[in-house]
Amino acid sequence: MTRKQKRLSVIVAGLGFLALAAGLTFYALGQKASYFYMPGDLATANVAPGQRIRLGGLVEKGTIVRGQGTTVSFAVTDTHDAVKVTYTGILPDLFREEQGVITEGSFGSDGVFVADSVLAKHDERYMPKEVADGLKAKGVWQETEVK
Repeated sequence: MTRKQKRLSVIVAGLGFLALAAGLTFYALGQKASYFYMPGDLATANVAPGQRIRLGGLVEKGTIVRGQGTTVSFAVTDTHDAVKVTYTGILPDLFREEQGVITEGSFGSDGVFVADSVLAKHDERYMPKEVADGLKAKGVWQETEVK
């Protein structure tokens, strides 16, 4: 093999390796494309118990129940469907009923979403973009104009 052929074979092998790495990366990311779920989306989603996801929507009115210690249960809704959530930890100061929220965690074997983190809106005009987009798509939320 000549020097030119050796150099060409190294370049081709390197490009093949990069193409394989890129393909595997896109395949792995493609499985997580629907990383954010609204309660209504879970009926059609294929989410196994124990699979880590993000769940977002509004905290349903009248569902916040404080348990022993720092355990809290509440429901996340998109005004059509609701999912019961339990969380053990300190909630954000602005967490309250009928406010936008994103929870991260997984479903337990009993069908209750066990959250390990809760994110809430940070002022009176802001709702997490993902939650707002999901609620707008369902036609249940509209942005208010700032005066």
